[in-house]
Amino acid sequence: MNEQKIINFTSVKTKILSMKKILFSIIFVFIMANSAHAQIDSLISYCNAYLQYPYISDGQQYRSILTQGEVAEFRMTFFGGATYRIVAASEPADESVIFRLYDQNRNELFSNVNYNQSTYWDFKFTSTLECFIEAELPQGKPSGFVIMFIGFKQ
Repeated sequence: MNEQKIINFTSVKTKILSMKKILFSIIFVFIMANSAHAQIDSLISYCNAYLQYPYISDGQQYRSILTQGEVAEFRMTFFGGATYRIVAASEPADESVIFRLYDQNRNELFSNVNYNQSTYWDFKFTSTLECFIEAELPQGKPSGFVIMFIGFKQ
């Protein structure tokens, strides 16, 4: 007996369409990931421009993805006798970030809100101090990527 194989073309078509959707999704995710990576590279370059000689980066990138109202918090030890520079930015690179410096007791030591949301600020510490740095998006920006660099003076 010869068995005839019947191919269900509807089933094959559905599988091909599903595979196309999966392939399209993978390509879309890849493109978006590359776009996000390009934005990060742009922010890193922007921040590094403020950490030129005589400042040296501490080698860390303090970054967070925030929505309006969220605050990123970073902990840092600043050593007495040293001068530090904090640089903060959001995409697009010229977009300001609000950052505040607090001591261990949550006393506000500095806020760039009082200085036109400056991109960077220099600090000289007379004694070693454990601090908290908070970063947030300015009012009206619904979400975004925030990056901060900290450098010290040679």
